[in-house]
Formats: sequence, C-alpha cells, structure tokens
Amino acid sequence: MRRRLIQSTLAVVLVVIAVFGVSLVIVETRTITSTAQERVDTEAVRLVSIVDSRLLGDETVNAAVLRDQIQGDRYAEIRIPGKPLIEVGDRPTGDVISASETGEEGETVTVQEPRSSVTREVGRTLLIIGAVALLAVIAAVLLAVRQANRLASPLTDLAETAERLGSGDPRPRHKRYGVHELDRVADVLDSSAERIGRMLTAERRLAADASHQLRTPLTALSMRLEEITLTDDPDTVKEEATIALTQVERLTDVVERLLTNSRDPRTGSAVTFDLDEVIQQQLAEWRPAYRSVGRAIVSSGKRHLEAVGTPGAVAQVLAALIENSLMHGGGTVALRTRVTGNQAVIEVTDEGPGVPADLGARIFERAISGRNSTGIGLAVARDLAEADGGRLEMLQTKPPVLALFLSRTPPPKKQGQESGPTVR
Repeated sequence: MRRRLIQSTLAVVLVVIAVFGVSLVIVETRTITSTAQERVDTEAVRLVSIVDSRLLGDETVNAAVLRDQIQGDRYAEIRIPGKPLIEVGDRPTGDVISASETGEEGETVTVQEPRSSVTREVGRTLLIIGAVALLAVIAAVLLAVRQANRLASPLTDLAETAERLGSGDPRPRHKRYGVHELDRVADVLDSSAERIGRMLTAERRLAADASHQLRTPLTALSMRLEEITLTDDPDTVKEEATIALTQVERLTDVVERLLTNSRDPRTGSAVTFDLDEVIQQQLAEWRPAYRSVGRAIVSSGKRHLEAVGTPGAVAQVLAALIENSLMHGGGTVALRTRVTGNQAVIEVTDEGPGVPADLGARIFERAISGRNSTGIGLAVARDLAEADGGRLEMLQTKPPVLALFLSRTPPPKKQGQESGPTVR
C-alpha cells in the first residue's frame, strides 16, 4: 500500500509539473525573447535621437563619441548620408537580435545583440524551473511517505488487533489515529473485543461455577451409590436409590439454573414456597458431613415461613453458606429464621473465629477467600440470591453471621401472566 500511494502521488505531481512546467517554459522563453527585442528597439531609438541632436548642433559624430552610449555587448552601425559608416562595438557572430531606426537627418542606426544572451537567460530560467520542480517532487515524495505511513501503520495495527482477537486475546487497544474511517474500524474492533472478553469471562465463570456447584451433589450421589453397592438388603437399596434419584434431580436443577443465569441472570422462576422444607432438606443432606468431623448443624427461629423465590436456587445458596461454615467455621452451625418487614431472613452462623477484618464485605467477591479455597462459593450464592430478587449480606464478622433476605410478597403479575404456584 505504501508503494502504491507513493507512486500514485508521484505520478500526479509529475503530470502537474509536465503540464504547467512546459507551459511555463514556453511563456518564459517568449517573454525573455520579447524583452530582449524591446531592449534592442529602445536602444536604437535612444541612439538615433542622440545622433540627431549632434547633427542638428553641428557636433562631431564618430565611434569615440558614441562608444559610451552602447551598453553591454551590443553592436551599432550608424549610416549618415555622405559620411563613412560608423561602427560602435564588436560585430557579433551567429544569430543576432537586430533593430533599425531612421533619424530626421536621414541617418540610419542599426543596433544588434547576440542571441546567445537570450539563450543564457532562458537557460537560467529553465534551471530555476527545474530546481523548483525537483523540490516539488521531493516534497511530494516526503508527503506521500508521511501520508502512506499515516494510513498504512493504522491498518497494520488494526490487522494485528484482528489477529489477536482471532487468537483468543480480547483485550481492546483503545488506540485512535485521527482518520475518521480508521477510527470507526478501531471502534468496531474494540467493541468486538469487549464483547468477546465478556463472553469468555462468562464462559470461564460458568465453568468455575459449574465445577463448584456440582461438586457437593456429585459427592453425595457417589456416597449413595457406594451404599447401594455395599448392601444386599432390598429395602436399603430402594431407599438409597430413591435418595440417589433425588440427588440426580438436584443435579439437573443446578445445571439448568447455571445455564439460565449464564444466559440472563435476570431470568427467574420465582414462586411462593415453604422455607421449612428447603431448610430441613439441607439439614438432612449436610448432617452426615458435619457428624463425620464431630460437629453439629441445627435450625431454630420462626416456623412455617413462606418466601418468594426459586426453591432450587435458595437450596443452593443455603448449601454454599453451610459448606462455607463447614470449611472455614467451627463448632455448631445454626440456621435461624426470622421476619423483618416484608422479608423472610435465614441467618447462618457458627462458633468459629469469624471473617478476617481485611476481608469484610469483600468476602462476596470472586477469588476472595480467607483460606486456600476457590473463593467462588459465596460469589455464586450472592448471584443466585440476586437473580431471585433477594440479597445476601454479612451481618456480623465475629462470630460470623451471613443472612439471606427473601421477599414474602409475590412479584407483580405482568399482563397475560398468571401468578406462580405455591410449593408445599
């Protein structure tokens, strides 16, 4: 592109120089020739007037008297009737410019100038025009190189940006070049890079959330299947298989929930449900894990509370809080239910050392963890709570108290939409 732009600019400049330069040379040559002829004519008129004045005054007219009246390398002939020819200066050889004038006394004055002087002046003019043309060509080349770099370098940058996007590096460059069209392309590439970056972040986030959220149900499911393989009692096999099927349903709900939130976190299937059922289900699921480490998990507070949300999502939030207490807390874990205003609150607390002061409210941020854990669980729990119109907060750091707030009032019905069922 650089070579083409330089060549095209140089071609345009050369055409302009050829058109206007040739015209200027012709005009200047004619002007110089005409000026030289006018000078000779003027010289002849001036010289004949001098001869007339001397003849009328009976003064001497000869070469010595008239020598000072001839300028430069000109040559003059004065022919006076009845007198010998008077020559002033050296007779030029070759082509000459000549002018003749006749005086009042009948004398004839002829002035000649070598045409070589005109040729030299034309040559100097051509040299000046050639120098100006050369400077114009050099300036055009420099301008073309500068313009080519200004256009080609941004295109190279944009090509590199597109290549980086194709190779999986979605960082926008936010670089502009002062050319509207190129800046527009850069805007589109930066916007695409940001969208790709958000998509990649969402995909990585979905993978991390899925691995974290599926870990506990898969572990519980594997334990149930191991129980089935270790027993020959049909009743025990049936009981464990029923529990395993429940775990499979939970896994399905977790996967669907993760996929739904990854597409649109605002999408929800909120219904009115009984909090006691979700809490009791979580207690039954986590008691074996707490019992194995010599700890207990209990529930207290107001019973038969109804809340609005997605039971599966609420169960996942509580599972994340209970697991967090199992991994980082200590002593007995308590789930307390209460009512504040138009909200049902589930508090999860334990007897452990609490949350370090340097973490504080950052505990809900991704990759923030007080120990060697993923730092994903509480962040996912917060997202699930907010997707259902609730919120997850830390009310106290020592001892730790994490609270899930859920609305007790069903969301307003949209036009053409029936209210959700009550889950019992």
